[in-house]
Amino acid sequence: MLNDDFVCESTKHGDPANLLAIPGSSLDMPQKHTIPFEYLTHSVQLRTLTEHLTNEDVVAVDSESNSRHRYPERVCLIQVAVRSKVYLIDTLEVRDMAPLGEVLSDPSIRKIIHGADYDLRCFDRQWGFRVQNLFDSTIAAQFIGLRRFGLPALTKELLGVEIEKNERLQRSDWTLRPLGTNSLEYAAQDVWYLEEIHKILEERLTALGRTKWVAEEHSRLEQVRHVARNSEIAFLSVKGSQTLSGSQLAVLKSLFNFRESEARRMDRPPYYVLPDDNLVYLAVNPEADLAQLPSARRRVATPFRRALRESLARGVAAPEIERPTPDRTPQMTPSSKALLDRLKKWRQDWGEQLDIEPSLIWPMASLNRLARVPEHLATELDSPQVRQWQKTEFADSLPPVLEEIR
Repeated sequence: MLNDDFVCESTKHGDPANLLAIPGSSLDMPQKHTIPFEYLTHSVQLRTLTEHLTNEDVVAVDSESNSRHRYPERVCLIQVAVRSKVYLIDTLEVRDMAPLGEVLSDPSIRKIIHGADYDLRCFDRQWGFRVQNLFDSTIAAQFIGLRRFGLPALTKELLGVEIEKNERLQRSDWTLRPLGTNSLEYAAQDVWYLEEIHKILEERLTALGRTKWVAEEHSRLEQVRHVARNSEIAFLSVKGSQTLSGSQLAVLKSLFNFRESEARRMDRPPYYVLPDDNLVYLAVNPEADLAQLPSARRRVATPFRRALRESLARGVAAPEIERPTPDRTPQMTPSSKALLDRLKKWRQDWGEQLDIEPSLIWPMASLNRLARVPEHLATELDSPQVRQWQKTEFADSLPPVLEEIR
């Protein structure tokens, strides 16, 4: 336990209001229990906490970001839970986050994260943090056969606890300060139950003989990194750009770059500046009346309109853009389509037999390649998309399927 001198910065979070009452828990606590938390805003507090965490075997971790409201997005709060308490780290106030990175990368401490992919990318992007000894409760839940694995579903299914996900708080701007008690309670709830969920999931995985399967999935997930967009081709990701001509793509690229610049200047997500459908419409109709665009109407008499017009003019004057050459993948023949159907059934049958989602059995991209070139099974088994546990469990049953259609 931390010593009595370790207290939260704001006295308004030091009274009983920061203890969240949740009825109906099946944890070995009183029927009506509380979630104690502390709100940390100084580097010295974080350092004290991390010294304490080095004595823990398991911690639960979550984060709250502001991608709905700000651009570029930032992590605004990190929640760390141990059995006795939840610690809420204000990452907009704490200047030195490095001690937490040391804990996250410590292989002797298991980190439980629910739906870890997004958090891992955020941690890497903002601080270069790496997470070792990861346990993703979402992945583990899928491997014991659960079809609903959101946090409220898991707490109800595994613990008999019903928690309410407040949509207003889910969509709130975590940049705003001070954070209200309701927001802090909401954040604390997201990690409080994860250790108990982890224990039950581990027990069921062991009983099913699937601990190695999930361990490999976690090892792969630990390698996830933030990958910055390629600024030269990012505009091609705009929905609807696939149908544009070369000259229209040039306008789209100019508009995309304008939107990116404006989003950063305004500290607002790009869709707030101009949604994708507006970009595509203007790429096709660069002389359109901007007053008819709902997203631009309120700013048609401002410098924004002039800058937008200049962006359109640059795009019209720019050289046409040639689309990147698509990968030359062998076309599907009638026989390969028939084989793909058989491979899907093979995967479906295994999924039903093991009572897990068929998508876990074998990657769809691999099945597509095998359907086109079934004689490349040996090569496919070396594909980085195919897991070792999948090869061990299912590879021997693939050759008969591949031979059936020949």
